[in-house]
Amino acid sequence: MSQPPDVRIVDFAPHLRGDFARLNLEWLERWFVVEPIDREVLENPEKNILEGGGHVLFALLSDSQGERVVGTVALLHEGAGVYELTKMAVAPDARGHGIGRQLLRAAVGVFTGLGGRELFLESSSKLLPALRLYESAGFVHRPAPRPGSHYARADVYMVWEGAAAG
Repeated sequence: MSQPPDVRIVDFAPHLRGDFARLNLEWLERWFVVEPIDREVLENPEKNILEGGGHVLFALLSDSQGERVVGTVALLHEGAGVYELTKMAVAPDARGHGIGRQLLRAAVGVFTGLGGRELFLESSSKLLPALRLYESAGFVHRPAPRPGSHYARADVYMVWEGAAAG
């Protein structure tokens, strides 16, 4: 991998709402179908993520084009200290530079800072690079689908078991 890009991870701000939707819709339309639950969350992250005690993070890249939003990830609070790592996406032209790893580290940092009890994610076996990233960060496979899963595309269920290499 080349020199890591100059990236800042920042918390949600209302002016970034469109970037949250843009990045996730691009990713979903490329690999899957946009499900009703996706539209609901992407259209109103304040109501569907933040109000319940969740967080949305963004990766801002500084390069010759100025500073721009190139990635995002969310922690959805399910209650009782249980969080779902969700809506992680990196812009196509920014992939392969460790930005997803930076977002994942930041999200785990927020989770541990909150004193969270469990962090899980749902994904797809079609996304091998993402699954390798999650595994390297300490996520462990569990039987899928997760009970109560909201996503038709999810055939992978993983739970974070603590810091790992990466």
